[in-house]
Amino acid sequence: MPSRPSRFRGPVSRALACAGLLLLAPACSGLGKYTWVNDYQEKPTESDAAYRIVPGDVLNVKVFGQEALTTRAKVREDGHISLTFLDDVEAAGHTPALLAQQIQTRLKDFINHPVVTVSLEEARPMSVTMLGEVANVGAHVLDPGATLLQALGAAGSFTDYAHRDRIFVLRRDDPQAEQPTRIRVRYEDIIRGEGRAAAFRLRPGDVVVVE
Repeated sequence: MPSRPSRFRGPVSRALACAGLLLLAPACSGLGKYTWVNDYQEKPTESDAAYRIVPGDVLNVKVFGQEALTTRAKVREDGHISLTFLDDVEAAGHTPALLAQQIQTRLKDFINHPVVTVSLEEARPMSVTMLGEVANVGAHVLDPGATLLQALGAAGSFTDYAHRDRIFVLRRDDPQAEQPTRIRVRYEDIIRGEGRAAAFRLRPGDVVVVE
């Protein structure tokens, strides 16, 4: 005996289908929260006057009228530099202007009216972590101000499973925030020079994920 068609089959079926789509929506939108690179509001970097010296920086220390004391010094891992007369001088954590004042004060024991300037000649190379569908995952040392294309080049080729429109830069814009900012970039935009993708520069501590 054939079953009687339910008068609710049409509406019920449509309701179940809609419910199923709603349940699947989170899975389909699994990319999470992100900002396209063209919409990303770049936070200003520290000005030269506010820059804090770190180990690995190369400094130019100039003492006017005292060529023998003028030197190029690399900040050691312990945060100090070595200078004539003064031996070890703590540099890390200071601005170049503050370090110049401290050196100037200490040199008064050896020369009259010293005038000292300190400038950053070469910033410490930055470390960027590459994760996901790239040949060489892990931390890569890059020149300060390196572009995303340079970072991808350091990480080697994409794997066969890489989505070239799913490149994300994870950046800690706000140290107090629980999650980093996720900036999405398309590889095609990088190589074509479209929008801000090609000129987007990485910062120390950035993590690049290719999904």
